[in-house]
Amino acid sequence: MGAFLVRRLMTNVLVFFLITVAIFVLVHSTPGDPIAMRIPPDQLSQGSAEYIAQQRAELGLDDPLYLQYWSWLGDAVTGDLGVSLLNGRPVTELLGERLGPTLELMLVGLAVSLIVAFPLGILAARRRNSLYDYGAAVVSLGSVSIPIFFVALIAIYLFTLQLQWFPSSGISDPTNPGLVDTLMHLVLPATILGIGNSGAYMRYVRSSMITELGSDYVRTAEAKGAGSQRVVVRHALRNSLIPVITIIATNLGQLFAGAVVIEQVFAWPGMGQLAVSSVNQQDYSVIIGFALIVAVLVLLSNLLADVLYTLVDPRVRLS
Repeated sequence: MGAFLVRRLMTNVLVFFLITVAIFVLVHSTPGDPIAMRIPPDQLSQGSAEYIAQQRAELGLDDPLYLQYWSWLGDAVTGDLGVSLLNGRPVTELLGERLGPTLELMLVGLAVSLIVAFPLGILAARRRNSLYDYGAAVVSLGSVSIPIFFVALIAIYLFTLQLQWFPSSGISDPTNPGLVDTLMHLVLPATILGIGNSGAYMRYVRSSMITELGSDYVRTAEAKGAGSQRVVVRHALRNSLIPVITIIATNLGQLFAGAVVIEQVFAWPGMGQLAVSSVNQQDYSVIIGFALIVAVLVLLSNLLADVLYTLVDPRVRLS
């Protein structure tokens, strides 16, 4: 296990380095000038052009791209991702303020996905070609095919405007803070994010369970008098988790993308909302910092999935 983790970490470091190169080049290759965007078009003049050139020189944006990258990388390895071109605040501080709400939304959304996917997937596998199976297929197909923002808008209209059960924006009410208020603000965005990602998990749970339920060891356990619940939970379900863990780990990027959309619709003060505004304003430092955090989360989730394989199935050996 130790040697495997060392090799994987070394590989992840190399992959992360290549990702930083790709992100840096792509972001700096976008058209437009972030300094010029800070000046209203009707105020652009010869003096403004001189000011833009001066600001670009001070920020190092007129240096060759490889020099900009080398300077940025030297600071990044020490945890310094630069400062925002818009307000001058450190990027790590800006992203740190937004990371908590985004992780909260993603983790609760993932929990909702699994709560929906596992019962429906197991039930569909145990009762193949029945109404339960067809119903689960409809739910799965709907969660995959219906755009998440469309579901969010319907939910806001129904549960906020009509029934007035849940708030439609923000993370809390400043006039009435507290745990209950925070949970009320979290219900709609997290539930919609979770349901939107549950379809793929459900299909994998169903497929894996069908394979395991047809295995010889399941028939042997049933022949020895083991109850159906014991066979499903202690035998088939555990052995079917490996492909499900894989899809959960590889689906983290999609979950993050869904969180970005949800944050925009519900005005959730997370990293996605910050990233969208930074893209619109060409705030290079924030965009790169956001992309790096996403890359780190994806790499760590894949490493965690490999470790979980051995915990779920002792037959798996990492080498």
